Amino acid sequence: MVSTQAFPTKPFSLELAEELLTNYGSPLYIYQHEHLQETIAHITQSIPYPFTKFHFASVTNGNLELLRRILISGWGLHANTPGDIYLGLTAGFPPQQIVYSGSNLNRAEMEQVLKWGTATLNLDSVSQLDLCCQVYQDVKQQLPRLRLGLRLNLPELTAENRIGVRPEEFPAALKITKAAGLKLSGLHFYRGTGTSATKAFTQVIEQLLAIGKLLPDWEYLDFGGGFGYPYHADGVAFDWQDFGRELTKHLNALGRKIELIIEPGRAAIAGCGTLLATVVSVKWQSGKQILGVDTTVANLSVPSVHGGYREIATWADTNGELYLTDVCGNTTYSRDYLGRNCQLPALQIGDVVAILDVGAYGYAMSSHFLHRPRPPEVLLEGDRHRLIRQREDYSILLNNQLFAQEG
Repeated sequence: MVSTQAFPTKPFSLELAEELLTNYGSPLYIYQHEHLQETIAHITQSIPYPFTKFHFASVTNGNLELLRRILISGWGLHANTPGDIYLGLTAGFPPQQIVYSGSNLNRAEMEQVLKWGTATLNLDSVSQLDLCCQVYQDVKQQLPRLRLGLRLNLPELTAENRIGVRPEEFPAALKITKAAGLKLSGLHFYRGTGTSATKAFTQVIEQLLAIGKLLPDWEYLDFGGGFGYPYHADGVAFDWQDFGRELTKHLNALGRKIELIIEPGRAAIAGCGTLLATVVSVKWQSGKQILGVDTTVANLSVPSVHGGYREIATWADTNGELYLTDVCGNTTYSRDYLGRNCQLPALQIGDVVAILDVGAYGYAMSSHFLHRPRPPEVLLEGDRHRLIRQREDYSILLNNQLFAQEG
């Protein structure tokens, strides 16, 4: 089936793509520094409210070099797990610039989070708040000021969701924090992962502010993350400027200073990442082109969680013709498709393809599924590039394994 529809924009020149593959091999993650910085600047400038702090959601990408670049840009870190905090501290984020919003920590993990000096914790349940306050009594001499907030669960705002606390639980939570000599000063709202509908956020602002007023010591509103990214070229993009205007208008009308925390992750970093791969097999089935490439869907994300669609570009000459194409990975997993029903030119073994928008949940959710080592990561600044994570080899599959050798 031949088509003449528009072809995705290529992230950089073929000459640069070939240079990168020659230097670092295939497949390969590439992150474009300028794209990341432009996106951070756009998001930052879109919210004029003067008491706003941005914290990058490192669950989407934990590469230390990228985290350092984000720190230099003036953002803090948002952590979902102790591992996020550990990476943030290693990258240089001061603990007072780290916000934790997670769930279901055991006592040892809670103690570690507090001993690291994490300044702001948004807890997922009253029982987690109680555990935090218990542990605080044992380690408080080692801690700077600790701010505690609750993650909000409202079915009418967030649909069915396991995360968070209902407003009717606030009195019990306030009693626990008061007994520990602490204040409950924060409210955290999480709309859900990958939401691109701006109205889904703006239409709940008034209700969130009204709920925040239920906390006698309310100091901050963490408007969470979950901000979407338009993986389809014609997809709906989150309108940061409209969001910023509405937030600013309502917060200014409060007549009191409330700190605003915003946690962009995917929206900030998805677009700067490209996964380069090489065609290793070509066949045709009933007019459809079936391309085999030297990477796997395990290097994109978990499709059932974060979607499997990514734009795919190539530098091959189209000759004005594109063909219905499936791009298949290098495992025997029946769903190892990096792209299905794409429109691509006729390709040959050795041609390069670029899988776009993999900066979020690419390497972060990659795995050793079917025992494939993971690709390296490279930072691209203009035409200059350098390795920021080494390629794995098969020895990685033996890490931490213990087995008895005969003889």
